[in-house]
Amino acid sequence: MVLDCRGKRCPLPVIELARLVPDVDIGSVVRVLADDPAAAVDIPAWCRMRGQEFVGAVDEGYDVRRLR
Repeated sequence: MVLDCRGKRCPLPVIELARLVPDVDIGSVVRVLADDPAAAVDIPAWCRMRGQEFVGAVDEGYDVRRLR
């Protein structure tokens, strides 16, 4: 699944990710497309705080795996 947050500034990419994750199957990966430099810090931090897996940075975004 892809969540396109390009053009949106902090904290909107994390807020939209938090809203989407409950609708994603456990084990699935969400690719968050974000061009806000703060997302590089915010998304991994959100994953740590919420018990989700930050898979890594990709070309235009960040991959997050739902763990619970």
